[in-house]
Amino acid sequence: MAIHIVLVNPEIHWNTGNAGRTCLATGATLHLIEPLGFALDEREVKRAGLDYWEHVDVRVWPDWDAFERELPALGEPWFFTTQATRLFWDAPLAAQDDVVLIFGRETAGLPAELLARNADRCLAMPIESPQVRSLNLSTSVALAVYEVLRQRRTAAAQGASSP
Repeated sequence: MAIHIVLVNPEIHWNTGNAGRTCLATGATLHLIEPLGFALDEREVKRAGLDYWEHVDVRVWPDWDAFERELPALGEPWFFTTQATRLFWDAPLAAQDDVVLIFGRETAGLPAELLARNADRCLAMPIESPQVRSLNLSTSVALAVYEVLRQRRTAAAQGASSP
């Protein structure tokens, strides 16, 4: 029951470090799609991941095409965007054993053509304030991962209570 977190062209080292810490805490694998807006050996990345960074399962891909070729073997993909109308709460994130949660870069999100090709798999997080365009990337990663875990726990509890 793997969880894969994918950051496509992340730009801010703190967000990647924080996402890495969340991945380690939840047993998820972190996939980084190049180009990155920073070097992975920068001390800021490691500082954001604290002393956990060396334990994070990080896989770096040279570009989206290389990653996309492997995507079917990783699990069910879900694309997070502020442009989606379907909320992540309403998606069966734990319906499959393995799930792939895909996030775009901080300043531009995921490419429009990628979202168009996967429109039925696009999810948003509710934002009530018109002054807020989006949530922080690492915050979004944490919310999504813990929603997968919540759905899995609920499904397990319901399965345990069935005769």
